[in-house]
Amino acid sequence: MPTTGRRIEKMKLISAVCIFLLAALLIAPCKADEPLNVTLVQLIANPQPFDGKLIRVIGFLRIEFEGDVLYLHREDYENAILGDGIWVEVTPEMTKQTEVLSMNYVLLEGVFNSNERGHMGMWSGTISRIRRAQLWSNVNRTRGVGAPSK
Repeated sequence: MPTTGRRIEKMKLISAVCIFLLAALLIAPCKADEPLNVTLVQLIANPQPFDGKLIRVIGFLRIEFEGDVLYLHREDYENAILGDGIWVEVTPEMTKQTEVLSMNYVLLEGVFNSNERGHMGMWSGTISRIRRAQLWSNVNRTRGVGAPSK
């Protein structure tokens, strides 16, 4: 039978290992949940490295029937330049914010899929499982259109 001193040392070692493993389990998910900051240019030009990855991207969002797309620029939407866009799987939360998000520049965080190319396969990939959709720049306000009247 081990002595009391050895038991205490053994218990300390087991406790230290348990604390280390617990800390590793708590830290690892936080790191894995951090999205990659990418540009639409990167996603369009070289989509493969981002396939299946959680990404954060900024672009001009249009939410409409058969046309939920994140464009590189507002002018790409206005001129129907289809290659410069990523299909967006709009979430119910985004639908509630359509008036704020649609036709503005937004920041999106979601999972990129280079193989799913959206409606009729016209787009350069898809952003799905969107966990963050935030207004980045209000186009109407910056153009003076949506400013409150006095």
